[in-house]
Amino acid sequence: MKHGGIVAAAIEVLADIETNHRPASAALTAWAVSHRFAGSGDRSAIGNLVFDALRNRASIAWRMGADTPRALAIGAYAQCWGVGIDRLDVAFAADRHSPEPLTDAEKIALRTGSLDDAPDWVKGDYPEWLDPAFAAAFDGQAAEEGAALAIRAPVDLRTNTLKSTRDKVMKDLSRFEPAETPLSPIGIRLQPGTGPGRSPNVQSEAAFRKGRFEVQDEGSQLAAYLTGAAPGQQVADVCAGAGGKTLALAALTGNKGQIYAWDGDRHRLAGIHERLQRAGARNVQVREAGKSDALADLAGKMDVVLVDAPCTGTGTWRRRPDAKWRVSEKALEDRTADQDAVLALAAPLVKPGGRLVYVTCSVLPQENDARVAAFVAAEPAFAPLEPAVFVAATLLPDETKARLADPALATRHGLQLTPLRTGTDGFYVSVLERR
Repeated sequence: MKHGGIVAAAIEVLADIETNHRPASAALTAWAVSHRFAGSGDRSAIGNLVFDALRNRASIAWRMGADTPRALAIGAYAQCWGVGIDRLDVAFAADRHSPEPLTDAEKIALRTGSLDDAPDWVKGDYPEWLDPAFAAAFDGQAAEEGAALAIRAPVDLRTNTLKSTRDKVMKDLSRFEPAETPLSPIGIRLQPGTGPGRSPNVQSEAAFRKGRFEVQDEGSQLAAYLTGAAPGQQVADVCAGAGGKTLALAALTGNKGQIYAWDGDRHRLAGIHERLQRAGARNVQVREAGKSDALADLAGKMDVVLVDAPCTGTGTWRRRPDAKWRVSEKALEDRTADQDAVLALAAPLVKPGGRLVYVTCSVLPQENDARVAAFVAAEPAFAPLEPAVFVAATLLPDETKARLADPALATRHGLQLTPLRTGTDGFYVSVLERR
């Protein structure tokens, strides 16, 4: 497909998302099913344009003076893919599948549209109703933090040290031009595609099938390190989900000690067994998901209990840009209730002197410091550790410890990672010690 047809297809998909209120991935799949002539490269380019339009929806709409699917697709093509008006006209004229030619109003908007007078939520491309939360979280940098969450994310990988080394995996993936991640000592970073270009599909690689690495954002890798888990310890991962952090913990402990993986949702935990086998993780015991008493025998015995809590996912907007326009006040209220409940479930498992580690992939204070404060008020036996203290107790390299101990990353009760501050997804980590 030529670029004119790609823009037209993106308009169709964006209209489907708006009309039928469904995730972008579902709308893209539906479009592909009804347009089987489109090749994989075409589908990838259309998906890129749709996701770029959603990442930058507020700023595109402000510049274009409209929030329609057409305005968003054309604005993303110009603003995110760097295509000027002249090239737009040529692209549209060269393809009979193109949208209607640019109107005079659209040409003026593309030439003169500016964010100079725009509010922070527009400059930062996040929902207007979240502006107070972003202002509270980022103290004068809400627009900059939001804008960093609107940029395409790299493909981050975690070396599975049970089977390989970072150098060997980088050699396995040399054709992708891999680089070491700045903070994680076992992380590998592949740059995302630009414009219509695809991001690397590493899950089809032999090294992945052999369990030598996992796809995992650097922030998530650091969260596993920040638990302080070490070989020989007893560790519970009570929101294990698909097992990403469980696998990381198994590698950190060198298959020594015991890790107990559990989740309240059977569907989320279903795929963990295959991943554990591929990774060679032998010290993980998977408890029956959804069964409320599945962890009862662990009470008071755990050195570390990880609560990777369900949340709004505001820290992952680079990868799931449509989600930020679907998040609602009701969803936030539901998630905070879930967080309180899972903290209450996890607390009895921690032995005296042990650690309860609370993690979210959120940047909202309501889900982070506020939840820790509420928990400590209800459970005075637990005390949050200063970030410098729990960072120092990890197996991270000294240079990474120094970076994470930066007071600029500290919140009242924990540590906040963001794309702007650390080049990672948005992750919050709080470590509490049971006295």
